[in-house]
Amino acid sequence: MTGTTRTDGRVERGNQTRRLVLGRTMDIASVEGLEGLSLGRIATELKLSKSGVFALFGSKEELQLATVRAAAAVFARRVVTPLDGLQPGPGRVWALCRNWLAYSAERVFAGGCFFYAVSAEFDARTGPVHDAIARARADWNTYVEEQIEEARRAGGMLTDVDAPQLAFEIIALMESANAQSVLLADPSAYERAERGIARRLRAEATDGARDQVPAPGA
Repeated sequence: MTGTTRTDGRVERGNQTRRLVLGRTMDIASVEGLEGLSLGRIATELKLSKSGVFALFGSKEELQLATVRAAAAVFARRVVTPLDGLQPGPGRVWALCRNWLAYSAERVFAGGCFFYAVSAEFDARTGPVHDAIARARADWNTYVEEQIEEARRAGGMLTDVDAPQLAFEIIALMESANAQSVLLADPSAYERAERGIARRLRAEATDGARDQVPAPGA
């Protein structure tokens, strides 16, 4: 029993250290990129032993991949999970967009949207880190498209709505707001993105569901 307690204690300490490290690496990567990460730097900044950090992650690439996975989990909690219980329709798509804009505006990650930052860094590269980022981005695009399709099937969107096109447009508006806010310190970009998204969703909503999205400027 004593041996089990010691083992459990080591595991929990390892988990705590892992959470501490990933909390820091996500913020660094959102500002400086994933190439800004190193086992030595993290150990020094957090006053940990380099050997202990190496034992948890093994290599810089593993640290980068773990950081991408951790960021995806944070993103899901802040943007997707709050939709639980909302019925399919333009109102649910609107809530999803509002969640994303709040996640960026509130600087859940120090540099704004984590995936926007690291995508620009790795978009033309190859390898496991590129693939992990590309998969996360593709999953997000698909999720937005699925929400629009579900809204259409529920009768809230026009039958001829082009879900991939609409998803592309509203994601572009959100990411533009993130970029302008971070680069120019311009928070009004989020308001402009909201107005643009509201216009697009209302234009594609059926008459009975249009009021699920507020009129731009309302």
